[in-house]
Amino acid sequence: MWDTISQAAIFVLGTLAIILVAKKNKWGFVAGLLSQPFWFITSFVNQQWGVIFVSIVFTLSWSYGIYEWFFKSKKKTRRSK
Repeated sequence: MWDTISQAAIFVLGTLAIILVAKKNKWGFVAGLLSQPFWFITSFVNQQWGVIFVSIVFTLSWSYGIYEWFFKSKKKTRRSK
């Protein structure tokens, strides 16, 4: 049961994440991060240890995107005249 739910969540959230990031929408990083627990569940249930490693890397990448888009302070630039 968990594997089926995880597969559906991966499809929906993963697709949404890629589309939003491609459109330069910061919420794509949130959708991507929300998909990660389902990747971990699926890879653990199916004993796909390489996918667990990749999921760790993706989790860090999505988290970095959230930091960049939501929390990083933007540097003020001066306009040259």
